Amino acid sequence: MGKKPGATEIAGILRREITKGVLASKDRLPAERILAEKYGVARGTVREALNQLDSEGLVEIRAGSGTYVIYDPAERANAVISNARPLELIDSRFALEPHICRLAVLHATPDDFRKAEDLLSEMEASVSDPVVFSHADTRFHTLLAQTTSNSLLIWIISQINSVRNQEQWAHMRAITLDESIIAQYNKQHRQILNAIRTREPERAATLMKEHLETARLSLTRAAAT
Repeated sequence: MGKKPGATEIAGILRREITKGVLASKDRLPAERILAEKYGVARGTVREALNQLDSEGLVEIRAGSGTYVIYDPAERANAVISNARPLELIDSRFALEPHICRLAVLHATPDDFRKAEDLLSEMEASVSDPVVFSHADTRFHTLLAQTTSNSLLIWIISQINSVRNQEQWAHMRAITLDESIIAQYNKQHRQILNAIRTREPERAATLMKEHLETARLSLTRAAAT
């Protein structure tokens, strides 16, 4: 006879069902008695598992009524995006974009390079227009993600980029994107693209880190004023 699952294991099973949508928002979970019979454990073990999920904000235990799913992935994603700070955006990009450059070295096509050159030209012609520059900048970084053909990475970058639509990001853009910093970003963008084109993955990743460090320093200085 196999080992009975503990509360943490049962919570993990239910957590996966909730986050994958098998148990949707507002669904009522089976009663403790039924779950206990299903997993072959005591009701106290099930209760402990449900308490774990309740503390994580995935379910709500309603006395006399039952346990209901309150996790809504769309609402949670929107809340994260609407509350994200510009520095959180940069830190998230640090975690992803250097490796995206490595993958771009492997997968970028001549057509990708043509599109990237067009975006670089647009950014270099927009030194005095931070709004136009910012839009082209977003498209440039999105293009790098798209060269990987990794749908999950592309989606994550799209979520990160959506933070740029928030009001506080627009404010930071207004006070950080002067002609000097835009010119520096343009130089860095071209260096990154050249390293990808010459198939130098670690150089491309290092250049991306330096570019993001420049952006982070600019935001930190602006936040301190």
